Amino acid sequence: MYKKIIALFFLGLMVYGCATVPLTGRRQLSIVGNSEILPLSYDQYSTVIKDSKIVTNTPDGQKVVNVGRRIASAVEQYLKDNNYQGITEGFSWEFNLIESEQVNAWCMPGGKVAFYTGIMPICRDETGVAVVMGHEVAHAIANHARERMSQGLVANGLLGGVQMAMGENPSLTQTIFLQAIGYGGQVGMLKFSRDQELEADKLGLIFMSIAGYDPREAPKFWERMNAGADRADVPEFLSTHPGPDRRIDRLNEQMAEASALYEKNKR
Repeated sequence: MYKKIIALFFLGLMVYGCATVPLTGRRQLSIVGNSEILPLSYDQYSTVIKDSKIVTNTPDGQKVVNVGRRIASAVEQYLKDNNYQGITEGFSWEFNLIESEQVNAWCMPGGKVAFYTGIMPICRDETGVAVVMGHEVAHAIANHARERMSQGLVANGLLGGVQMAMGENPSLTQTIFLQAIGYGGQVGMLKFSRDQELEADKLGLIFMSIAGYDPREAPKFWERMNAGADRADVPEFLSTHPGPDRRIDRLNEQMAEASALYEKNKR
């Protein structure tokens, strides 16, 4: 009887704490709100920026900023057009370039973005940056980190949200948060599930198209990324992501919709 009560409790929690990812319609666990996770994200981002060599004032850095602003504007437009405005409530967009050989980029909850200089040669130009930017911002819009943190809290029996969890077990809650945003000694690519990665690809393709960047360049970017996968230092960008062929096939399947948006919004 006791086990049945526990099972029913968790079932109710899953139903009550579910949200829907825009565009894809996938249901996700969401017992953590933006009001709880965003302050943690902003503090962590500030720490990363403070402890890193920031080169945002360089030509490549300004390229990241310019593309980021266009993608952010496209996101806001997409959410407005589809009645999802509340998703970015509390967001404070920020874009920086960090000097590092890592082939990485990421977006924390709340629109806090960082690129590493190591990925810029593979991006090549603004459109390449837009492919990565759209994908990483999509993780934040789809609330993937919030979903992972919700799962981590539930798995550890911390069911009352972040503030209550901090009171019960602050050390464990902090660890769950750092894992949710992909922090492990240093912030690198967020190790999301393959389903979440494909979801970010789909949303990212839409965002870059609305921003006026040619979506046909997205498969080409992933081909360039894949070309580096034969090296001993496989980019972390590829290490936990869907296979490149699968990713490129999915992008091509979505190209008609994205191209139509691009034709409507290209500059």
